Amino acid sequence: MMTSDDVAELGERLWNWRVCTSFRTADDIPRVPHDPLWLPDFSPEAIDERRAERARFAEQWAAIDVTAADVATQIDHRLLGSVLARVGWECDDLPSWRFDAHFLVGQVVGPYFDLLLPRPPFSAERQAGILHSLTAIPGQLEQARANLEGHGVADLARIAIGELEAIDERLAASVAALAPHLAERVHAEATEAAAVAGAALVSFREWLDASLPGFGPSVAIGRERFIRYLRTVALIADEPEHLVAAAEQEYRRAVVWEALAKNAHPERPEPFATIDDQLARQRADEQAMRAFAERSALLSQEGYGHYHVHPVPAYVEPLHWFGVNDDLTDYDRPGVDGLAYTPDPGPGLPYFYAANAIDPRLGIIHEGAHYQQLVRAWSHENALRRHYYDSIANEGIAFYNEEMMLQAGLFDDAPASRNVVHNFNRLRSLRVVVDVNLATGRFTLEQGVRAFVERVPMDDATAREETAFYLATPGLGMSYLVGKLQLMRMLADAIERSTGPFDFRAFHDWVWKNGNLPFSLQRWELLGDRSEVDALDAFDEVDARGAFDARGSQGPLA
Repeated sequence: MMTSDDVAELGERLWNWRVCTSFRTADDIPRVPHDPLWLPDFSPEAIDERRAERARFAEQWAAIDVTAADVATQIDHRLLGSVLARVGWECDDLPSWRFDAHFLVGQVVGPYFDLLLPRPPFSAERQAGILHSLTAIPGQLEQARANLEGHGVADLARIAIGELEAIDERLAASVAALAPHLAERVHAEATEAAAVAGAALVSFREWLDASLPGFGPSVAIGRERFIRYLRTVALIADEPEHLVAAAEQEYRRAVVWEALAKNAHPERPEPFATIDDQLARQRADEQAMRAFAERSALLSQEGYGHYHVHPVPAYVEPLHWFGVNDDLTDYDRPGVDGLAYTPDPGPGLPYFYAANAIDPRLGIIHEGAHYQQLVRAWSHENALRRHYYDSIANEGIAFYNEEMMLQAGLFDDAPASRNVVHNFNRLRSLRVVVDVNLATGRFTLEQGVRAFVERVPMDDATAREETAFYLATPGLGMSYLVGKLQLMRMLADAIERSTGPFDFRAFHDWVWKNGNLPFSLQRWELLGDRSEVDALDAFDEVDARGAFDARGSQGPLA
């Protein structure tokens, strides 16, 4: 009979392989620690090798019979199935490596950018990685161009073209600002490599622009593939239409409460006068919020690091759009404080930065919640639960934390901030509507744009960029609200089953620690309720086996 040791041993080998062969991500939650010399390989040959290795792992995974094992082992086994399904999703169901210029530019420039995010000092290994990533850019661009030939999508290429505006100057400025942090020889070589890389990026941008007429339109992945993602990667049993209906209801609720709050308190505070004022307030607020969580018995704080904001470094600012500007640490760096970089306060700031510039708590309740959840998960005694599986649970926890802190009274002294939290809910609810309807083909690109323009409201250019991005990355936009609603459903059931005063601290401590697990699995382990797992098991087994088919599916995006 197979044991938990068999699952753990397979999981260790699978994750070692997965970390080495994964794509680079611009998001902060899926980031994994890499050797500084690591580069993503997105060549067709590498994808073929990945498919074959995935098939071998899937065979070993299927051979492990855990039906008589304890619940924790069964859950760990299902987590490994989710990893294997995601590899298939990335290689075949949603082959961004083949059609998405925006994604490929991130694979090329992203490794350099990611090495900039942790605070100085820059170790010798990190300096070598910076030089290596810059030197590799021209060759990586040649591979990206080869991938896009005959497969590129015009809307996504336009996003990449915008990202690469004046890229040679921006890359040079980033490397120049590294001078105080790099050895003199390394900086000189990096400067030369940046000049070559910058010229190659300009040439690639010009090629994209010239190729636009021959690139294809954005195409939805379709309902069948999207359901396969829900069932096998995210482990969600709900139908897409149910997710949209729930989001529409949440959207209406947010619209009403925001309007009511604005009616009572229409004023909006001025942003901080200086970045130093904002940083000082953020540090004080972070400490006060920790005390508030302890005093309110919401979440344990003792023994966990801090989440602070810092000015954007001069070597990050020229390329700041290549990823989330933060460092939430990772499972190789326990005990290190989390950080985020923020621009100077003032007019014209992007949406979330503008909110933080009037009340830093509005950032702490989300990004700070990410940090607190991840540091707990990365120290989990079960190594398989330290890893990223899908964003829905992580984003759901952070989004839930926003409204939980609002309802607990954190913003009783700040009516304008309460208004902003309602607006956060409004925007993220609408993202579900657009994301899911785009994925299933119920919305065209233009209908998605119109939804953002008319219902947020949002300017047409921003709405078009966001809609094209969601069309290319189905499941990401919906993750915040879908995860939050799953968490609240589990919490409500836990409260109803409680025989005395409900222990929110114990509940939150457990969920935060296990926050990398899909909520269907959390519900099974925490409440002993496997109804959602049973619904997943009832999913069409032919489709489920198809998620592990080494050949992959070859649909309109392939």
